[in-house]
Amino acid sequence: MLSNNNFPKLKLGISSCLLGNEVRFDGGHKRSQYIQNTLARFFDFQTFCPEVAIGMGIPRKPIRLVRKSEDDGKKAYAVDVKNNELDFTNDLHEYSEMIAKNYLSDISGYIFKKDSPSCGMERVKVYSPEGHFVHKDGVGIYAAVIKEHFPHMPMEEEGRLNDVNLRESFLTRVYLYNDWQCMVKEGITPRGLVNFHAQQKYLFMAHNQHIARELGQMIATAGSADIDELAESYISLAMNVLKKQPDRKRHTNALQHIMGYLRKKIDSDDRQELLNSIMSFQKGEVPLIMPLTLLKHHFSRHPNDYIAKQRYLSPFPVELRW
Repeated sequence: MLSNNNFPKLKLGISSCLLGNEVRFDGGHKRSQYIQNTLARFFDFQTFCPEVAIGMGIPRKPIRLVRKSEDDGKKAYAVDVKNNELDFTNDLHEYSEMIAKNYLSDISGYIFKKDSPSCGMERVKVYSPEGHFVHKDGVGIYAAVIKEHFPHMPMEEEGRLNDVNLRESFLTRVYLYNDWQCMVKEGITPRGLVNFHAQQKYLFMAHNQHIARELGQMIATAGSADIDELAESYISLAMNVLKKQPDRKRHTNALQHIMGYLRKKIDSDDRQELLNSIMSFQKGEVPLIMPLTLLKHHFSRHPNDYIAKQRYLSPFPVELRW
């Protein structure tokens, strides 16, 4: 199992204002204490502010997303809040394309500023040319391009990181995505895909056993299938299933499967203690960290090479659980 010292310091893209940089339209910032005080200990941040980058200045007139006509559907333009003729959409789009093509290949995740007409990942307000609210299904111009170029990259907005379940889901996906990036960098091979899937098996099982089985069946064809097409289909399904938060029943299933590797290694008292811990978790009496910690304790005494590689037991540094 990975110890906390063995986790690499990964790179995350982030909206510059979230680190306290005074790049907002009013000359202010939106510093996130959690990001700066906690995540920064484990990640290197690459900051971006598209509005400043295209020369809009600090301070500057604010912009908003506008649907110019009903024929545009959900297409929106980034324009000055008081003058629709001041349209920054093309400049923002060109900058976003340049960043996506040249600066994000080694990024393992991205944290966007919520509600921003340039960086909002989802649920951004869209207005009519007259300034009337139309809907809240918009996506910031910059964020939309990044999402298009990196459909599998874990992305989140800073506000949602305050929810412990959403935060742990994001972190789990970031570290798995980095595992995938490392495998791809070495060159996609059938053996590489098999090894990757083996390391993630119980993580997938905890999210959805049916999908875990489907992913395993996909990997079983690695020797005969078009390797690039298989890899794309596999990571697409894998990242999608990880977006759905597992419930206690599915976690319990994965925990019990892993416990099976200790059946002949520990005595009846230890088995009962471990089973009680898993059942207490299933009932909501203790957090997941309790049975995970006990499992890791027993595997430290009775090492198992296969279990030692399982990302499920250490999906991210334990300090980030709090």
